[in-house]
Order: sequence, then structure tokens, then C-alpha cells
Amino acid sequence: MTDQQQVIRVLIADDQPLVRRGLSLILSPDPSFQVVGEAEDGEQAVARAVELRPDVVVMDIRMPVLDGVGATERLAAVLPGARVLALSTFDMDEYVVAALRAGAYGFLPKDVSPEDLAAAIRTVHAGDAVVAPRLLTRLISSHVRISPAAAPVPAAAVEGGAAGDLTPREVEVWRLIAGGLDNAAIAQALEISQSTVKNYITSIFGKLDVRDRAQAVIAAYESGLVTARPGGGG
Repeated sequence: MTDQQQVIRVLIADDQPLVRRGLSLILSPDPSFQVVGEAEDGEQAVARAVELRPDVVVMDIRMPVLDGVGATERLAAVLPGARVLALSTFDMDEYVVAALRAGAYGFLPKDVSPEDLAAAIRTVHAGDAVVAPRLLTRLISSHVRISPAAAPVPAAAVEGGAAGDLTPREVEVWRLIAGGLDNAAIAQALEISQSTVKNYITSIFGKLDVRDRAQAVIAAYESGLVTARPGGGG
């Protein structure tokens, strides 16, 4: 393993100087990270990212001038190689959904441990997505309502659009993903092997053009495959 290949260039964007300093102090001692700069609002984050070309932008969601969601959307358009890891003090479902829709590769609460933060930065740098388990659980419980018995598949979920190519079996697996089931539980529910489940999930993610389970959950309730709870999302 070459040290130069492993160094991840990080830009920290947060409107609070103390938070920026704290994040920098957490990451700097680790030789696999290089904090290349800081930004105090979304506009500055975009400008600094274009100038400094970081691998990962640790982005606060609530910032003045341009918020983290807007900055993430701009970065996804002008600098797609920079992965955004969104942070927020607020465990609000709409922030998670908005950040992921805008192009963030991850979403964590600010009370995350230093170890989990470092692991998340490495994960998004590798091109994978990460959402704190408690936030994904909240997203599912706030937005998704599924009866234990298999409900009829809405035509909208399989006809037309990105989901149009899904087979009925893939739609079934997708519904179970949206219900929060892991691969083992899906395998048990459908009486198939976990490796078969993995193959279905790979195909589903490709056809839906989503990166991970969180985006698949969002796509499921937006398509009508599953329904939002009345009053959910607060």
C-alpha cells in the first residue's frame, strides 16, 4: 500500500469555526487524511472545492448564503469527482432525503464518533454510500408503511420510468429493502440464498440508478411501491 495513494484530501465546510477546527483536529493526525482547506458557507465551499480539488467534502447542511444541500447539488454538477459527506445536528428526515437527492454520498449526525467519521470518509472516497443506521431507520419508519403480507405491486412501480425494467421478483425484493430488511431477512422471507439476494439487489440498484439502500428506500416511496405514513417526516 503506497502512502501517496492512500492520502484522502478533505475540505471541511461548516459555518461554525469551532466545528471546523474540531473536525480538522480529529482528521489531521491520521496520515491517510490531508485537510486541504475550510469553508464557512455553501458558496465558499463550492469555490474552495473547485480551487483545491478535494477527494471528499465534509459538508454541514445548515449554512448561510448557500446551504449544504444547494452546495452539494452544485458540486455534483461542476466537480463530480468530489464526494460529499453531509453532516447535520438535526436528525430531520427531509435533510437526509434532500442531501442524498442532491448527490451526497453519505449523511451523518454531528455527534458521530471520530472513528465512525473517519470510516465514513474512507467509504465515500471509495465510491460507496453511508448513512448512519439511526437515520436510515428513522427514514424508513417515518416514510414507509408496508403490510406484513405481500401487497399488490402498483403498476406505476413496474411500468415506465427507471423501474420499468424490474422483474416482478426484483420488485418484491425492492419492497423488502424499503421495509428495512437486511439480506439475510430477505433471503428467509423469499426462501432463497443470500447470494441470490445480492444478485437481485445489484440488478435493482443498476436499473433504478441508485447507489445504496437509502436511495432505494427513497425511490420506493416516491414511485408508489410503498406509501408514506400519514404525518410522517416530522
